[in-house]
Amino acid sequence: MRNKLLIQIMSISVLLIYSSFSFSQETPKKMDINLPQGEVPADSDTYIIGAEDIIYIHVWKEEALTRTVTVRMDGKISLPLIDETQAAGLTPWKLKEVLTEKLKKFIDNPYVSVTVNEANSFKIYLSGQIRTPGVYRLRSETTILQIISMAGGVTEWADQKRLIVIRKEAGKEKKITINYKKLSRGEDLNNNIVLKAGDTIIVP
Repeated sequence: MRNKLLIQIMSISVLLIYSSFSFSQETPKKMDINLPQGEVPADSDTYIIGAEDIIYIHVWKEEALTRTVTVRMDGKISLPLIDETQAAGLTPWKLKEVLTEKLKKFIDNPYVSVTVNEANSFKIYLSGQIRTPGVYRLRSETTILQIISMAGGVTEWADQKRLIVIRKEAGKEKKITINYKKLSRGEDLNNNIVLKAGDTIIVP
């Protein structure tokens, strides 16, 4: 009976050791590195509202006018009393001013706040020899150097002298070639361009 008990204890110990070893050998899961979709302050003077952004509009003491809305593809939002209002192309602070002026026709001294809950419109696409390629949502002014840093830098095989930015302007595609090697050394900083929504960055 004693020998049988010892055998059972040894079997359990071996099983626990094996399970611990197997767990430690698991391949770590790839982390989700998408940029967080946090809130953007209403007084932001850098973020430009765009289509598909979700914004929260609060009118003090006016619950019927306070609501969360999605910017339509035509760039407009709809609110009671003032109907359609252009939101795309404005900062949250500017939209606040526009809504305040419109509401003055119906409310005495309206106090309005605008917050971007989800910044879905400002997307940048990174591909090629970049450590973390993919789609990045930006909420403030971002340069080439900054976005490459966000993406973990370029790989050892990257052609750092021929980074390409593809941008749409006036309905046409424009190609901009940048010497990233110089930029990363603090040279030729005039080419450290500020990114625009829809830009595609290719690192060959």
